[in-house]
Amino acid sequence: MTEVTAPEGLLEAGKRLWGALSDEFELSPHELELLREAASTADQIAALQALVESDGLMMASPQGQKVHPAAVEARQQRIVLARLLAALRIPAEEDDERGSVRGAPRGVYRAKL
Repeated sequence: MTEVTAPEGLLEAGKRLWGALSDEFELSPHELELLREAASTADQIAALQALVESDGLMMASPQGQKVHPAAVEARQQRIVLARLLAALRIPAEEDDERGSVRGAPRGVYRAKL
């Protein structure tokens, strides 16, 4: 089994996600691409969240107070991340303990031993 190196350019959140999944599962090339996109999305979410934490959740606008645009975009990126991770069909830990997995079979990769 070969170790898969994290793509260049990933930041802390992306590297954590990459490591957590690539260390646990043997992924096919198309699944590695999904994971790369998911890791990049995790980095984007972290950057957007840092911006909101720095500036505050609400901003002044000509129409009055509004939610920071970075908070809105972070919400959208979280949806993207959830969809990317769902496409990987990683079994949940509680599914492993029960011996059943939601949805279709996991696929061609298996847990690393």
